Amino acid sequence: MSAELKTISIGMLGCGVVGSQVARLLQSDEQELSERSGALLVLKKIGVRSNAAREGINPSMITTDLNSIVNDPEINIVIEVMGGIEPARTLILEAIKNKKSVITANKALLATHGHELFNAADAAKVDLYYEAAVAGAIPIIRSMRESLAGDQITRVMGIVNGTTNYILTKMHEEGRAFNDVLKEAQSLGYAEADPTADIEGHDAAAKAALLASLAFHSTVTIDEVYCEGITGISIDDVNAAKAMGSVIKLLAIAELTVKDEISVRVHPVMLPNSHPLASVRNAFNAVYVESEAAGQLMFYGRGAGGAPTASAILGDLVAVTRHRAYSTVGYGESDYADLDIAPVGDVKSQFFVRLHVADKSGVLAAIAQVFASEKISIQTVRQAGLGSDAELVVVTHAATESSLKGCIKKLTDMDIVSKVESVIRVEGVVA
Repeated sequence: MSAELKTISIGMLGCGVVGSQVARLLQSDEQELSERSGALLVLKKIGVRSNAAREGINPSMITTDLNSIVNDPEINIVIEVMGGIEPARTLILEAIKNKKSVITANKALLATHGHELFNAADAAKVDLYYEAAVAGAIPIIRSMRESLAGDQITRVMGIVNGTTNYILTKMHEEGRAFNDVLKEAQSLGYAEADPTADIEGHDAAAKAALLASLAFHSTVTIDEVYCEGITGISIDDVNAAKAMGSVIKLLAIAELTVKDEISVRVHPVMLPNSHPLASVRNAFNAVYVESEAAGQLMFYGRGAGGAPTASAILGDLVAVTRHRAYSTVGYGESDYADLDIAPVGDVKSQFFVRLHVADKSGVLAAIAQVFASEKISIQTVRQAGLGSDAELVVVTHAATESSLKGCIKKLTDMDIVSKVESVIRVEGVVA
């Protein structure tokens, strides 16, 4: 390596599963990463909340004084992997104010305060990179921001939470109940002791906000994402999907509407087995992008874990280091379009509706009349006897969320309907 290479010093905030993996990889591959970056990379300091020993990490690097990292004039790049909103937000803003480029994996922070942080980075003329915030090792951010910069993205659909995908995969393939698989996911480390952020869709909603912002050049926050988790999905729903040649997935969806508004939402979806996302199993992630010129693109890989996430962070580090070495900055965020968010009630989908009804003549006609009263066209109907009751499965043609909501209200008020068991949106063509 040339002795004339510029030295780039790195500070890191956080040293958990991801941070410790970043530190170990950075130290073990320092020379090779430096060759790729065009500068000598040196990990100088790691900020943590406790001074507990970290295997494979030099204790002299560890400090509990987080401010000393963002205010150190010798540190050029700050990697934030501590998570949470505060103190991460304040620390990143301080680092940016001090002309340090920042690499973060903090999806919740960016989905809440991204506009503020990106504006600060733009004003300071430093980089703020976040490849690891959305889908682990999958290079979706760079691909959308750079490779597809000359195209018009019309839709993004993604399996962006490995925990929920693992649970739904096991329910589909092994016929196991939700709670049973959730306990297994926790024992394997795929789910936290408190799995709420995953199973209720909040983690995916933060990622959906970031994808929508990037795809449609507008600021989208997590509060603008319609969010519905998988806790209501039963084994009966899974079996009904199987009978229709489909599978249930939790998807993050961002798309342009006919009114040039952004529809952004997270919810379970019934996908036909022929759809590329239907074959994504276990804890893997995938993002499916549709654009005017490139057409349909699929990005697939490991979406979580120390090593995959560290890979994305180090990829950002090489890119940002190149910019620092040559006194430039990379692609910033673009929000020139400033599109409005479509009201969720106006969004159109197909729907799968499963309900228990009285098993007698005239019931099907009465049910069909309710759908027609809300201007919802029925695509298919299946009926199976359940003693004195019958299970009715209806798949609709595209209808608005508000129309479907009105229909469900009318159905639940009918004497012949004992229960509306489930309502799941449908993507693609089901049998």
